[in-house]
Amino acid sequence: MTILEVAGLGMDFGGLTAVEAVSFSVRRGGIMSVIGPNGAGKTTLFNMVSGIYRPTRGRVVLDGRDVTGLAPHKLAAMGMSRTFQNLKVFQQMSVLQNVMAGRHLSEGVHVVSDLLGLPGAARRNRESEEEAHRLLRLVGLERGAFREASELSYGGLKRLEIARALATQPRLLLLDEPAAGCNAVETGEIDELISRIAETGVAVLLVEHDMKLVMKISAHVVVMEQVRKISEGPPQEVANDPRVIEAYLGSGAETGAKGVGERAQG
Repeated sequence: MTILEVAGLGMDFGGLTAVEAVSFSVRRGGIMSVIGPNGAGKTTLFNMVSGIYRPTRGRVVLDGRDVTGLAPHKLAAMGMSRTFQNLKVFQQMSVLQNVMAGRHLSEGVHVVSDLLGLPGAARRNRESEEEAHRLLRLVGLERGAFREASELSYGGLKRLEIARALATQPRLLLLDEPAAGCNAVETGEIDELISRIAETGVAVLLVEHDMKLVMKISAHVVVMEQVRKISEGPPQEVANDPRVIEAYLGSGAETGAKGVGERAQG
């Protein structure tokens, strides 16, 4: 079943078209990647889907509901969460506290009981801590739960941000270049984590430049070039599409998935 439908999405900035008529759908529990050369419109597309930009045209439908242009916090409350290419971690808080901070949307607002220290507040805090520990186990960070976030490696910070996004209990998780800046070992940890997340039933939509990661974990790939979608399908099929090869390599360059992957890594 489909969890997300993007239909004819487009964005103009003044007289400049940043994205033009992009459509695709994401299945529940599936992993879809959006790829393309720099300047293709991937980030703008992601920002429209996640509510940071209001589209000039087109629709975003989440689980059958039109959510076009809704603010990110409202989308999060409806089951869509995202990470960012530039880390948004609370560096001076503990690893555990960072994840617990992501629980506030699912806990609701209970100001009076929290201020008075009523039993309900203590129970919610205990449940929040237990869930945060579970998520840290999922991302491989539980042993460092009480360390300050600033002590983590870069790859650890990336996984921490994913854990915090999962704390909102999303049905759809958007990942903006989750492996950017990571070394080979850290990238391997990220791709294994994304696969585990999808196995839990959470759909994953990611923008990523690492073609090895994309080819390994994606069930479906959307390719953008010059603000438009030029190809869509299973990874191997897309990698051998002449339009994709030309977009990455030029018409006279090496063909096939290997060539596309090598160029994208460079």
